[in-house]
Amino acid sequence: MKSISINKKANFNYIITEKIEAGIVLTGSEVKSLRNNSVSIKESYIAEKNSEIWLFNCHISNYSNSLDSEQNPIRIRKILLSKREKNKITNSANKKGFTVIPISLYFNKRGIAKMLIGLGKGKKNVDKRQSIKEREWNINKQRLMKNKKT
Repeated sequence: MKSISINKKANFNYIITEKIEAGIVLTGSEVKSLRNNSVSIKESYIAEKNSEIWLFNCHISNYSNSLDSEQNPIRIRKILLSKREKNKITNSANKKGFTVIPISLYFNKRGIAKMLIGLGKGKKNVDKRQSIKEREWNINKQRLMKNKKT
């Protein structure tokens, strides 16, 4: 599994309760750009439109050797899910107040581009501060353990 792009702010801004692996519809030049790691999913989001799940605001740069130079790098891309997964996402996003966020974009073992989607609720500032405190404590704990061994 080769990771292409990771949304680091997803775990910081949301409490992710469930993760789903999904496919994504891409053109050939977009796949070439993914292989060059010229993609950003930091500000992208997933929403329902016309009873389908779509990826919005994902920036995939144009491939330099492509003949398709007019391609929009921020075009809307379709997410491929089973009917059951699609229903689960739409129901939880509408009823329970969850948000659907892209967590990472990667190539699986067969070389197919996949996206890890998370269902999560937004964190409040208090929760974010607690996450920072826990992270800093873990770093200090590692330092203390390292100094204790020497």
